[in-house]
Amino acid sequence: MKFKTQVFLSPDGDHYRSRLTHTLEVTQIARTIARALNLNEDLTEAIGLGHDLGHTPFGHVGERSLASVYPGFRHNQQSLRVVEVLENDGEGLNLTDMTRDGILRHSKPDHAISGEMAGTPSTAEAQVVKIADGIAYINHDFDDALRGGILTVDDMPEIVVKRLGSRHSERIDTLVVNVVETSQSHMSEQVSSRQVIHMSDPILEATNAFRAMLFEKVYKPVNNLPSTQAAGRVVTELFQYFVDHPSELPPMIIPALANDPLERRAADAVAGMTDRYALSTHARLLPGNERSTLNGR
Repeated sequence: MKFKTQVFLSPDGDHYRSRLTHTLEVTQIARTIARALNLNEDLTEAIGLGHDLGHTPFGHVGERSLASVYPGFRHNQQSLRVVEVLENDGEGLNLTDMTRDGILRHSKPDHAISGEMAGTPSTAEAQVVKIADGIAYINHDFDDALRGGILTVDDMPEIVVKRLGSRHSERIDTLVVNVVETSQSHMSEQVSSRQVIHMSDPILEATNAFRAMLFEKVYKPVNNLPSTQAAGRVVTELFQYFVDHPSELPPMIIPALANDPLERRAADAVAGMTDRYALSTHARLLPGNERSTLNGR
């Protein structure tokens, strides 16, 4: 995950978040909340570390591109496939049902930090990871957008500054403390697939305003960059190449999976690539100008 894009492709610098640093930040925030609520920290950490294992190269543009040629592909389902099927030479990992459920159900709708997509996780620990995921990425993506010159501090919505804070550390502290304080009253009740980890309504309103601003001023513009569109073509062209030339599938596709449909194996191969491995493989198999395009905006 170290060489998989979080938001920005081929950034000019070493300090932009990657999928690995995002995962570590999510896990740190989640474990802090779990400790304060006297939850199972090890379960929380296991879910946090595994939740994005199925992400494609080039971030969400890679996920959308792969889904366009392999319908139904979603990174949370692929993360579950990684730990259940692909790891350990096709035997999968011996993870608990609670861990696997948390990995599958961490995704959220496009415009809300608190909400359902894959359903409500069955444990409070998984719900913690789900909300920590949002806390982490809105804050670090804003930092990266500042560093990349896409945003200025004046782009922060006033409601966010007033309710969450003007500095990164202040916002993280406000959000974590609020989740802990708001959730404590629910922790004595049985979870049973019911939401028990919450933000207060005023803090959630500010958090969703923060996220909506990022979608409008960062994620959507980034998706329209020539470099982003070129990255999407790398993903779709690699998938189609492997479908047309199954003998060229990378050796990471293990013999134990040979009975899977070819399209499934091709999707596994592409999803498992890092950005730079996808680029080098594309340059070798389908020479073109995507590498130079990815280096520009």
